[in-house]
Amino acid sequence: MDTLKLINTTIAVVFFVCYAYQFFYIPIPHLKAPPPHSPAKANRYAVCICARNEEAVITDLIDSLKAQTYDPRLFSVFVIADNCTDSTAEKARRAGAIVYERENKKHVGKGYALECLLDHINRDCPGAFDGYFVFDADNILEPDYIEQMNRSFSDGYDIVTSYRNSKNYGDNWISAGYALWFLRESRYLNNARMLLNTSCAVSGTGFVFSQRILDSTGGWHFHLLTEDIEFSVHHILRGVKIGFCPEAVLYDEQPVLFSQSWRQRMRWAKGYLQVFQRYGADLVGGALRGSFSCFDMSMAIMPAIVLTVISLIANLSLALLGAAFGDDIMLVLQPFAQMLINTYLMIFVLGAITTVSEWNSIRACTQSKLLYMFTFPLFMLTYIPISLAALFVQVEWKPIEHRVSAAMLRAAERR
Repeated sequence: MDTLKLINTTIAVVFFVCYAYQFFYIPIPHLKAPPPHSPAKANRYAVCICARNEEAVITDLIDSLKAQTYDPRLFSVFVIADNCTDSTAEKARRAGAIVYERENKKHVGKGYALECLLDHINRDCPGAFDGYFVFDADNILEPDYIEQMNRSFSDGYDIVTSYRNSKNYGDNWISAGYALWFLRESRYLNNARMLLNTSCAVSGTGFVFSQRILDSTGGWHFHLLTEDIEFSVHHILRGVKIGFCPEAVLYDEQPVLFSQSWRQRMRWAKGYLQVFQRYGADLVGGALRGSFSCFDMSMAIMPAIVLTVISLIANLSLALLGAAFGDDIMLVLQPFAQMLINTYLMIFVLGAITTVSEWNSIRACTQSKLLYMFTFPLFMLTYIPISLAALFVQVEWKPIEHRVSAAMLRAAERR
């Protein structure tokens, strides 16, 4: 029992040392005003959309691009229909996009699709664009999205990410769990980082990068299971400061089935391990040389998984060992239960703060907003078995089916 308490106390202390700084992020967006923008430039953009069997939602994204307040002569929409077996390509063409089709069953995933699309664009339109937006096919944009992002891009950032909201927050506790995490990431991680003049991180979708970035890497060569994190880490290690635009709002669709969520988050957990395996030594080295961004990214991709898995294995192993020697297994498991309760309460506080501050941005009824504050910690705690499984299971990229249309989003806004 004493050994188990010591292990859990040690893990709790290490966890606090690693992540206490993120609690200091929380007041920053409420206390510090953003710096004024430089005069906006008339930048030219290629909008890149990777789509695999997205016929149900691809038109909504293209329509939201057509409705942008930014000069439509300054951006072009490109779609890569990646291994599609439906009418995604046809619908995208009818909606006005320039469409390329890709068939490759060996190299599967968004990173490979984006690489193919960018190769096509730079071959067919050399020197035509200053920057490249990256969206998922299920996204919908606020009408001033590109205009707002262009203001941040004109400030001199070579990479800018945006505020990530969700179409289907109110569907169930799973979609709300995702949505609340992304809202927290936008407001209390990336926004705080930007205000503190340190680097932000790209999160999946809704970002723009410059031609200089593409030239520096000789194309898109980020193919790990979490290509967004790999992209962020690669450039942070090279001194690039990633910006954040809180006024540019994007909506995406979250999974509602636990089986889908398990599969997707298993890929993320495995991807974090891949990124740390490839870049971990450089990140730690950068942190030791005084780079806060390297430290921040190190904490974002690794310690939580490792500490969680160590705690789970230690508690279960000692509980089983104690039971074998006649100890009361419930008594032995008590410290682990207390750790879970403490973790639940900590995550609840983070979720509650985010819910209150982003209340008007959440597309759900009052009852759902309140209920999903309490289920958010349960959603996050399911990362424990996912993280453990990711250590041993072979993971492949698989698409998530999207069905939430723009009409459904408008219906949620009226509730």
